[in-house]
Amino acid sequence: MAKTKTAKSDRQKVIDDIRRSQRNAEKRQGRIIVVVCVAIALVIVGLAAYPAVSGWLDRQQYKDKALAEIGASADVCEPVVTRSAEGNQDHVTEGTPVDYEFAPPAFGAHWNVGGGVAPVSIDRRFYEAGDRPPLEALVHNLEHGFTVLWYDETAAEDDSTMATIKSIASTLDVNDTNNRYSFIAVPWTSEDENGASFPDGQHIAFTHWTAKGGKSGDKQQGVWQYCSEPSGAALDRFMKDYPYTDAPEPIGGARMS
Repeated sequence: MAKTKTAKSDRQKVIDDIRRSQRNAEKRQGRIIVVVCVAIALVIVGLAAYPAVSGWLDRQQYKDKALAEIGASADVCEPVVTRSAEGNQDHVTEGTPVDYEFAPPAFGAHWNVGGGVAPVSIDRRFYEAGDRPPLEALVHNLEHGFTVLWYDETAAEDDSTMATIKSIASTLDVNDTNNRYSFIAVPWTSEDENGASFPDGQHIAFTHWTAKGGKSGDKQQGVWQYCSEPSGAALDRFMKDYPYTDAPEPIGGARMS
């Protein structure tokens, strides 16, 4: 009888040990599942947050960076050119193409669409050919005081040139206060030319629409400066000579409507 009780006790102990081991294994498995789920959740959150964090980090490298120190010296640019301007408040229906006489435009009729469409929102300072807003929208930005940097297809194919333009755009973005730097950099493509093109050897253009007049007595003028390569020094001088406050409607980037 004693042996039978002992055998039963031993078997029960084995069963209890097995059950205990199973419970412990289930607990460990449960903890592993929780850890894995938390890790996956953190990865998902991290991936979602990465663009914003990465963008913030990228912007910080341009904080307090001097525009005039970016790119080539100002002597890569030709003298400023001005022409009598028209088109203030000349709004055409969205989708209606406008033939602009000069490459690129500095004034003229334009679209008027709210929601950051025309004029284009200042939330972005740099565009490539695949996502550039229409010319008719950008001209509305010029009416509000923006300076637009245009780069041609030759510039677009040069990685160093593009890196410099992006640096200029980021510097003006992160250091902007009170809309002093109402600025966008955009491509000028062969599809835009319509018979007009940049001067030979020039691949960058700054444009602005001013209402301050000039020696010619014109109340409004389009302003151009062409450069063989991007020059922060020339752009810095251009934007100081032609600030957003001198535009026909000097709103700058404060309100996009």
